[in-house]
Amino acid sequence: MYIVDGIAYAGVPSHAVSVSGVRPMEDHRLWVRFSTGEAKVFDFKPLLSMPAFAPLADMDVFRGVYIDYGTAVWCGRDIDIAPDTLYAEGILAENAG
Repeated sequence: MYIVDGIAYAGVPSHAVSVSGVRPMEDHRLWVRFSTGEAKVFDFKPLLSMPAFAPLADMDVFRGVYIDYGTAVWCGRDIDIAPDTLYAEGILAENAG
């Protein structure tokens, strides 16, 4: 149990991860630096068939990624992806080849 602002929570506190650096790569991959200091590569190709991410199939749109409040976003914040997803499903950059 832990307490934050007078509220008791079960379990152990988790530290939210945020994006501190982002760079689009070829083949719809995204290089991401996290608040932990780790760098990972996330493959967007499996998500491009989803309507929410379909605009990113255009590489010019995909290259327009930027960071807003610790989250990777596109198209004026109309498209984003959770930092936790990028972190959990990304491959350590040194292993991504």
